[in-house]
Amino acid sequence: MRSMWKGAIGFGLVSIPVKLYSATEEHGVSLHQVHAADGGRIRMRRSCEKCGKEVAYAEIAKGYDDGVGRTAVLTDADLAELPLPSKKLIDVLAFVDAGDIDPLALSRAYYVGAEAAAAKPYVLLREALVKTGKAAVTKIALRTRESLALLRVHEDVLVLHYA
Repeated sequence: MRSMWKGAIGFGLVSIPVKLYSATEEHGVSLHQVHAADGGRIRMRRSCEKCGKEVAYAEIAKGYDDGVGRTAVLTDADLAELPLPSKKLIDVLAFVDAGDIDPLALSRAYYVGAEAAAAKPYVLLREALVKTGKAAVTKIALRTRESLALLRVHEDVLVLHYA
């Protein structure tokens, strides 16, 4: 299985390098728009207002309009450089009783795997959570959005539940 995120769990002076793996998969019916009369597929075309040409998705950037007709164009590289306080870090904010938070109320789950060099601290954290009956309330930035998450033990692995 391929990891979808690489970073570290951090609390106090401790940092445990980890990878996230998707624990859930969406199983829905994929629908698309069609012309009711003949079943032909309806396509959404991206076109430029200035030149009228169709624009490939790879050529699209984000822009900020200053209100007086000037637009600042921002590339994906520009956006990637924006500072996020918890970028590549699962920042532990507090430890709570594991039974106090229902993980089913959170929408996504990720298995948390340790990097090879971090196996011992990973197991130590996992066992400490089991012995104390605790879960960790964390802050993480995934897909450029920062959110709270719950880090808990499920069987022999840490699981991150993300809202």
